[in-house]
Amino acid sequence: MRILLYTGKGGVGKTSISAATAVRCAALGYRTAVLSTDPAHSLGDSFDRRIGPQLTELAPNLWGQEIDLLSQMGQYWGTVQGYLNTLFAWQGMDTLVAEETAVLPGMEELASLMQITALADSGQYDVIIIDAAPTGSTLQLLSFPDMARWYIEKIFPLQRKTFQLARPIVKRMTDMPLPDEDIFDSIEELVTHLERMSDLLSDGTICSVRVVLNPEKMVVKEAQRAYTYLNLYGYSVDAVVCNRVFPRELADDYFDIWKTSQAANLELVHQCFHPLPIFEVPLFDQEVTGIPMLERMADTVFGPNPERDSHGDPTRKFYVGKPQDIFRQNGDYVLSIPLPLVEREAVNLHRSVFDELVVRIGNWKRNVALPTGLAKLEISGARYEGDRLNILFAAEKGVIIPAEELKPKRWDSLKARFRRK
Repeated sequence: MRILLYTGKGGVGKTSISAATAVRCAALGYRTAVLSTDPAHSLGDSFDRRIGPQLTELAPNLWGQEIDLLSQMGQYWGTVQGYLNTLFAWQGMDTLVAEETAVLPGMEELASLMQITALADSGQYDVIIIDAAPTGSTLQLLSFPDMARWYIEKIFPLQRKTFQLARPIVKRMTDMPLPDEDIFDSIEELVTHLERMSDLLSDGTICSVRVVLNPEKMVVKEAQRAYTYLNLYGYSVDAVVCNRVFPRELADDYFDIWKTSQAANLELVHQCFHPLPIFEVPLFDQEVTGIPMLERMADTVFGPNPERDSHGDPTRKFYVGKPQDIFRQNGDYVLSIPLPLVEREAVNLHRSVFDELVVRIGNWKRNVALPTGLAKLEISGARYEGDRLNILFAAEKGVIIPAEELKPKRWDSLKARFRRK
């Protein structure tokens, strides 16, 4: 199974590229679902037909859906939100303020992720294609599992067993509302979904992110930042799609300046995103709507005469990069994180009181949960080498940390807090 996520600045043609990819995958015989996670849905416009909040059959092997965020959010967070409403109201908070406060930051993104996970686990689809919202919202979507994990750990620090033992005593001392078994069941289910999401989206053999852009300087700059942030969160980017390129045969004085500008920006794209493959898509002579035009776009992006496992198969992994890595060097341990296209001065690094590494770039940050072996070591330095940030951890001379303690933290300890004994 493959998950393909298209992101980029608003208006660059993500929806058209996503829909064209879906049409090509279905033509190759893959059972394909294409989802829109953008609140301003336009997926139905690309197919020139209505697509609702439920999966709609669009062609043989092809289904589409425009996700209804509010109904999905209530399904997965409603029980916990109800308890938090009661708790905040007990503390004297205004009812409307309590209701807003009880919404986990990014819950709309969670609704989209839950549907992706549900389709992946259903076993009914070979390919899931995501027509994502503009860059900022997509980054919120992809950073949500890490953020939600941190949020749940801090809001519900005690284990289920502790609450079971303490509930009779606490009830005699206060009228504060306490979480019941349904609350813990809901949180356990949520954490299980978050773990599954994290596994799916961070696995480069399953999920690939593809950046869509136009050959315009502002768009290219935003795409560069998006590429950096995606690497910050550990997501695999395997291609760049450059859309609406003026055809070389276009001969008109009016377009000469535009063609010169585009040529310079195309050169910038190839310089910035090397060694990622760059797929150039021309500005077509008519609007890309309806399956015939989507097929035409797919032929341009992936090539005509498609065959499975060929260059024309969109499910191929077009580029394989090196993910986050831990290794030993000159007696120290090194945590190496891929961070391409970023100035050294733009990276801010510090250690939190929760034994997490906080990496901040611009308006985005990632809390990296350190493996047990690194969490007990002091940071001795950091350096930017090539396109990677290497953080050095000082180890005592002759001390070798077991390989098991260098593995990334898993969700097992968090799930254990809420598991029914």
